[in-house]
Amino acid sequence: MKKIRLLDLGNVPAVRSQTCYHAVAYCLRPNSPDTIVLVSPAEPYVCIGFHQNLEKEVDVEYCRSHNLPVFRREVGGGAVYLDNNQLFAQWIFQPQSLPTSLEQRFALYVKPLVETYQAMGIDAYLRPVNDIHVDGKKIGGTGAAQIGEAEVAVGSFMFDFDKAAMARVLKVPSQKMRDKIYESLGQYMTTMKEQLDTLPDRRKVKDLYIKKCAESLNAEIVIGSWTDEEETMARELDERFRSPEWLHQKSSLQASGVKIHEDVKVVESAFKAPGGLIRVTMRLHGDKIEDISISGDFTLFPASAVGEIERALRGSSVKKSPLETKLKEIYHSLHIQSPGVELAHFVEAMTLAVEK
Repeated sequence: MKKIRLLDLGNVPAVRSQTCYHAVAYCLRPNSPDTIVLVSPAEPYVCIGFHQNLEKEVDVEYCRSHNLPVFRREVGGGAVYLDNNQLFAQWIFQPQSLPTSLEQRFALYVKPLVETYQAMGIDAYLRPVNDIHVDGKKIGGTGAAQIGEAEVAVGSFMFDFDKAAMARVLKVPSQKMRDKIYESLGQYMTTMKEQLDTLPDRRKVKDLYIKKCAESLNAEIVIGSWTDEEETMARELDERFRSPEWLHQKSSLQASGVKIHEDVKVVESAFKAPGGLIRVTMRLHGDKIEDISISGDFTLFPASAVGEIERALRGSSVKKSPLETKLKEIYHSLHIQSPGVELAHFVEAMTLAVEK
């Protein structure tokens, strides 16, 4: 029977709760075991998705004034407030150990999470592509990425969730919208605390989850050790994730709808695709794209695809047909997977920016 290494890291500093699985991924070798990491942050923080623009998604000044660190992960998805009320479950696997299709990969990863909730009396289920719901309310999302040579899938068990903090850390244009976000979180999000009379012991949840993983993966889950190489890599990543350069990437082309001179203007749009929000900021010289920045809370494989799309579109006509042709070429050459976000959605976001 196949063996999978288990690293139960307990409570760790906020940044390490993200860098630990990145470190395991970057240290993966052809003979390395597949690894499951269980970990929780010792203190609160905010985490943004790999493709997001920090200044557009997070109230940076509020976080700074309230000593809430913000980190950028190498996994897609949106900005989220995190604290010790979540237990993260992180898979770092060899590429051949998981399905090539992202939809199938999410289904496999979510299965033991859902079955653990169900065993505790919570009627959870997968809501495709990658959310976990209970009676129409979200009790968790998941993410995936290729990090180093590893295939990574991440998610969490929601013992509780500070919805007020989540609503407060997001960058929104008005208090009215912030109040509406808080109200919506109450209506459409749930937790173990809300679903159960008594919160389960965390050790019991871990044991149950490990059992469900073993059954789903037809494998033996073996307690393993954090290696010296992984610790060295994690320390390097701790520093990278704390650096302004890493956090503030995707921050170019900030102005929106600004005419620079007669033939040059900066335009922007936000388009909501089924698989996530796409933000596009472009500097146009006539009908040509002189520069472009794409961000959002979508999932895109490979992670480098956004940068490659941006590079390919620079110098392209901003008209719909040439955009479609360019994007088809790069989707084909990179074998891009973007669940819930189609090539046409990127074209729509760019067209919308021009029209606005």
